[in-house]
Amino acid sequence: MVVLNKIYTRTGDAGTTALGTGARLPKHDLRIETYGTSDELNSVVGLARLHTGDRPDLHAMLERIQNDLFDLGADLCIPENEPLPKEMEGYDPLRITEAQVTRLEQEIDSLNKDLEPLRSFILPGGTPLAAHLHHARTVSRRAERLMVALKERAPEGVGDAPIKYMNRLSDFFFVAARHANDEGRGDILWTPGANR
Repeated sequence: MVVLNKIYTRTGDAGTTALGTGARLPKHDLRIETYGTSDELNSVVGLARLHTGDRPDLHAMLERIQNDLFDLGADLCIPENEPLPKEMEGYDPLRITEAQVTRLEQEIDSLNKDLEPLRSFILPGGTPLAAHLHHARTVSRRAERLMVALKERAPEGVGDAPIKYMNRLSDFFFVAARHANDEGRGDILWTPGANR
């Protein structure tokens, strides 16, 4: 259970922050950058939810994603391949699961079924909801790149499911943005070389 009764602790004043294990890392460490970016993404999703209005299906999907992103932060703040400290023996860290990946795939398929196939790349924009979803897509791609780099860093790594989840998540945001643009009819198509 999380209890936050005092917001400032002064423990980060020297430029370090604590992992879920209690180990301290510099605030610029790749692991901190990775779950900080997933937190940034969560904020972008919160902005998108402000524009769901008459789309309760998208609102509910985005709410589930925000909860998943907190799960992802919990997963990333306890390195996958490092032993837990003695005081955490018997603790089962929260991890992103294949079931969460599968749910995203099902939601992508549901949103995509009524969209016309694309014959051009599209420019990020359209409705306010679509624009925020495109923003979420780009932040999720950055988070994915950081996660892949972290996975390659020995010895602690990242599990496979979180990377799959983030890869599907950017696909979800792309399809959801098209869905929010009048099921693709409001997409803004890229015209190669239009301004030369």
